[in-house]
This record gives sequence, structure tokens and C-alpha cells, in this order.
Amino acid sequence: MSTLAFPAVFERDESNRLVVHFPDLPQAHTDGATQEEAFEEAIDCLGSTIAFLLADREPVPRPSPAKPGQQIIPVPLWVSGKLALHWALASAGINQSALARRMGVRETVVRRLLDPRHNVRPERLQQALAALNVHLVMATLEAA
Repeated sequence: MSTLAFPAVFERDESNRLVVHFPDLPQAHTDGATQEEAFEEAIDCLGSTIAFLLADREPVPRPSPAKPGQQIIPVPLWVSGKLALHWALASAGINQSALARRMGVRETVVRRLLDPRHNVRPERLQQALAALNVHLVMATLEAA
């Protein structure tokens, strides 16, 4: 089971802003004036970073366990299903064409499912994940 949330480090800089960076995604960093602003910016930054990686067909690492002092940042809903599909394809060791055959659709349908710039129906994402014997499960976690 993979969690669609990444650990992040929040640190004050010399101007007293909260700077956020993700140990698993070194290219992702942002900041905010307050804890709440930094947290919201971190969610946006995480989603954008994942979207860019998916659009460039780059691997997206799975999140490492959070270490003491790190905060968990959820992957935004708009990209979480696409990330789950990306990871499921990699785990299954098959390409987009093979998934399209399993689903009985054209390969362009699968490409769109993985494209963060393309809106897709949740039912289609569920169909693709089910074809890989994967189910996306949502959970809630109260903020600390």
C-alpha cells in the first residue's frame, strides 16, 4: 500500500518565513509567512511538482516514511489518481499500450489518464487501476 502524501521539512529562514522542502522531491520547495500559508503552499507545490514529472514522463518516487519533525503533505486530489496509476503501471512492469489492451481502449485514452493537463472521469481512472489489480482508497487524517 502506498500513501499519497509526502513528508516535508518546515524551517524558518533569515527573514522569518517558513521555507518548505520535500526530501523525496529535491526540486520541490516553497514558503509561507504563516504555518497555514506554508502548508497550503506546500500542497500546491507538491501537486505542481508531481504534475510536471508526470507530464515529462519522469519517475515519481514513492514517499519515504516521515521522520521526527517532518510534516505530512497530502497529494492534491486533482493529481492523486494519476499518480496512483503511474505507480501502478511501474509496479506492474507494463507500458501504456499493454494497459490499453487490458482495458479494451485506445492507447490515447491511457495517455490522457496519465496527463496532468487532461481532465478525466474518476470512473475511468478506477477502471484503469482495476485492470492493474489496484484500488485507490481515500482516508482522512486530522491535521496536527
